[in-house]
Amino acid sequence: MSVRVRYFAGARAAAGVAEETLGVAPATAGEAVSANDVIRAVLAAHDEPLARVVGACGFLLDGVAVRDGTAVVPDGAEFDVLPPFAGG
Repeated sequence: MSVRVRYFAGARAAAGVAEETLGVAPATAGEAVSANDVIRAVLAAHDEPLARVVGACGFLLDGVAVRDGTAVVPDGAEFDVLPPFAGG
């Protein structure tokens, strides 16, 4: 299935792209794709700089914060990679 992944701030710089569509398969055949599966696909598609950033990132699935890596990701979903932001 495909997921549109958008990268912001430091994640965008580390990925070298603002967004991309990734093909994602579940870790276990026959099961639904999870947020953890999307993160694995993101890491597999990019080099070490993004892996360092992703460890500190938060994620949105279709605009809703993902706190559970087992959350089901539907085909065609939008998955945002958000590093911590500073400001005031």
